[in-house]
Amino acid sequence: MTVPAEKAPGRTRLLERLMAVVRPEFRTEIYVPAPDDPVFVADECTVADCDRTAASTRRGLCNAHAIRFRKRGCPPMTDFLADPGPPVRGRRSLAACVVAGCRYGRGAKNGLCAKHRDRWGRAGKPDLAAWDAPDLAPGDSAASECRLPCCDLWVASPTKFFCAGHDDRWQRHGRPDPDRFIADCELVGTASIDLRDLAAQLRLEIQYALQCRHDARSRTAAPRLVMPAVRRVTALGITSLLDLSEQQWRRQVGAQAAESLLFLLDARDALEALRDGIGWEIEYSRNVWRLDRLPGITTSAGRPCPRARLRFDRITQPWLRELGKRWTRLRLTSGLSIGAARAGADALICFSGFLTFVGVDALAQVDRPLLERYLAHVMSQPGGHGMKKTRIGSLNLFFQNIRQHGWEHTLPGTAAFYVGDVPPVPEQVDRRLAEYVMTQVESPGNLDRWPDAAGRLVTLILTRCGLRISSALALDFDCLLHDGQGAPYLRYFNTKMRREAAVPIDEELEAAIRDQQRRVLGRWPDGTPCLLPRQRANVSGSLPLADGTYRRMLGRWLATCEVRDEHGRAVHLTPHQWRHTFACRLINRDVPQEVVRVLLDHDSHKMTSHYAKITDQTVRRHWETATRVNIKGERVTLDPDGPLDQAQWAKTRYGIATQTLPNGYCGLPVQKTCPHANACLTCPVFLTGPEFLPELREQRTRTLTLIDNAKSCGHTRVAEMNQQVTNNLDRMISELEDGQDEHEETADAS
Repeated sequence: MTVPAEKAPGRTRLLERLMAVVRPEFRTEIYVPAPDDPVFVADECTVADCDRTAASTRRGLCNAHAIRFRKRGCPPMTDFLADPGPPVRGRRSLAACVVAGCRYGRGAKNGLCAKHRDRWGRAGKPDLAAWDAPDLAPGDSAASECRLPCCDLWVASPTKFFCAGHDDRWQRHGRPDPDRFIADCELVGTASIDLRDLAAQLRLEIQYALQCRHDARSRTAAPRLVMPAVRRVTALGITSLLDLSEQQWRRQVGAQAAESLLFLLDARDALEALRDGIGWEIEYSRNVWRLDRLPGITTSAGRPCPRARLRFDRITQPWLRELGKRWTRLRLTSGLSIGAARAGADALICFSGFLTFVGVDALAQVDRPLLERYLAHVMSQPGGHGMKKTRIGSLNLFFQNIRQHGWEHTLPGTAAFYVGDVPPVPEQVDRRLAEYVMTQVESPGNLDRWPDAAGRLVTLILTRCGLRISSALALDFDCLLHDGQGAPYLRYFNTKMRREAAVPIDEELEAAIRDQQRRVLGRWPDGTPCLLPRQRANVSGSLPLADGTYRRMLGRWLATCEVRDEHGRAVHLTPHQWRHTFACRLINRDVPQEVVRVLLDHDSHKMTSHYAKITDQTVRRHWETATRVNIKGERVTLDPDGPLDQAQWAKTRYGIATQTLPNGYCGLPVQKTCPHANACLTCPVFLTGPEFLPELREQRTRTLTLIDNAKSCGHTRVAEMNQQVTNNLDRMISELEDGQDEHEETADAS
């Protein structure tokens, strides 16, 4: 392939840097990893004395022994391993001539070598058992042995390199260099990466890719998966991996060879970074930013962003693309997350499509009338309210930053969005899970059915601590704290607010975390930075369990446990619903809202109040369905459809919260003070319910006793005052008992 003139200087620079950075242990034509190398891992065949590597799906057997295993009818593995047969082909001498003492290769017909077969024919083909075969051994038998180390047969003539059988194989391979042929035979089935057929620079590039994969210690690179990539590179006839773009490599390799493709793409990225360098000065001019080349930008805790891209090539207007890149760079370097930067870029892409549609090609034409048309355009596009609001809000912030930093003075002053341009956010739906479902989720029997201990622990943390899934998966290995009394706390990183926080936990959850720490140290004795490392593609243990991996495990677990709702339907839930459920449970237990806010690590009471609102509605439903009577025994109801619905409930809720009495509630308006100095049972705004019947009956008994004592002592006024209390108690008790009977009859009928 001819190298374009403009690429030649870059290729020279790359070659110089490769020569400087590739270490001696990787600069070899045949790279043989150490047996215990955690990156270039290759399991050995389970057959004793077999030096070949196990295939991926062969029950721990190499390909040769796997074929032998299938030919025997797949017997029990223990029986096969006890008698696996002779060494496999390529690891033993070929069959020798049947003549005693002869080490020439055996023929196919009668077991004689070619030389003895000729003598036997000339002797009239006598019976082999009675034939006195001549001694045809060479003068120097040691010097006449086949050059393959595994074979001790003699060569047919001094001009031969190999015995008859291996010579035939050598000729069928095109009579290559004997030393190359010997090396090829010894490499068959071993954990090695053969780079001999690559051009000099390509060999250096693959060696550098192996070195980078070894140093990163993230993904494994088994030789049996690397060699297909090497063969593909050899077959293409290119001189550098950079001769093809990422898209061209994807087309060349295809989707079936996923591991080989990933190795080549990683190698290409590493070479490009070595040649061009990394950082903003290199990446800014590109229309597709490779975020892993931008050190210092904010990512989720513990979550790298390999192969993450930020695309500006879909913005068709050059002036808008340049302003968008400048705006995004400022946001990323000021600490904005990658997700928020992507949302801003999406807003510009949507706006670019609209400008193309209406034929606007200059920033000076972007005024308020145009933005009003754009509002209608956005609202007509598919997608939820949140996405549309983000597109409008991000674009408005984009215009504000242009004016603030003086990037472009042609932007009209009327180019802005205002409060009310976007429809209000719909009222949030109650996302907490029903206790019927939570009982199944938290069942010890169901929790024990988790196939993965890490998945079970994540479920416990989410349900008992109310963490976001991103925070739970990013837990540090040493995430436990204890206060002065020895009580345990879970220390975590709030991935949304980007700060550390802690939440109290019980001893059972603490023990589960300790068990997970022991499991991690069992696999990674040197320790890992995260409590929940992913099981695959994680040589060093530094990569945490992925969000998508846990969600897939959760879906399978729910199906296995057959978790159903009240209507018998299969439950499909998201991990964040456990956070809502955790908060609502706390509110239901009368935990102060400030305490709930601290436990959830909310930045303000706004979100926490949402949970309080949900619970307030629950309490109101209980209030509306229960019997309430005043001191006259008259039933008090709240009309949910009445004009004073909300105000009446607010007044009653205030009384319940701040003026609860031993035997009822105060229904006094908030603005008034109590004018009654006597007992509340003579107060016209007193309310009570069936839950206070025991107290009301006890107070009636005490009041009757007081009346009797007053009459016996001649205290007529005291008896009259308490008689009014007794009358009120009689009416209230009678009505509440009737209401209770009605409720029980209704329940029995249903």
